[in-house]
Amino acid sequence: MATLSDTPQKEAGLVDALKAGDQQAFRIAVREYSPDMLAVARYYLDHSSAEDVVQDTWVNVVDAIQKFEGRSGLKTWLHRIVANRCKNRLRTANREVSSEFGEVLEPGIADRFESGGRWATPPKLRFEEHAESLMENDALSECLDKHLSSLPEKQRSAVMLYEAHQHNADDVCNILDINASNLRVLVHRARQKIYLMVERFQETGEC
Repeated sequence: MATLSDTPQKEAGLVDALKAGDQQAFRIAVREYSPDMLAVARYYLDHSSAEDVVQDTWVNVVDAIQKFEGRSGLKTWLHRIVANRCKNRLRTANREVSSEFGEVLEPGIADRFESGGRWATPPKLRFEEHAESLMENDALSECLDKHLSSLPEKQRSAVMLYEAHQHNADDVCNILDINASNLRVLVHRARQKIYLMVERFQETGEC
């Protein structure tokens, strides 16, 4: 299906309509570009925070579109705004977690990580081929999402970038604007909480 932005000419027409305050053009732009904008935001943040950033970006675009000069495509311009807003949010969160850098891992947890910081003995999940087990795994996934969402934003971002997205430490430090020592503390603290949650779930079935 053709879209308003599948050629430079059509995109230029969309930009002109946005600058003119055309509400229909705005609705089309939101529908067309939001999925990719959300994907960019999820590179930095959890899903809920990423959605907030995308919504805030569209509010900002109402006025900012007047400054769009077309040196890049509209999509690239929108993605840059999203990325910058995510980085600003993470920098702000950095002030909220400064006290965490003096914390240490609880006894019995530290020896489960190798010197490089990754799990040496990750939780052993038992997967069996029957319906009850599949339901349990779904429940565990929901529990994990719940606990990830409850982590301090900087911890959550650190563990998602380093573990889920497998970025190297230097890249994560650049994204979060922290040093390597701070990154290690953040990731360890997040892993500790997740590890204990998984073990508790396996032992009791409770989140």
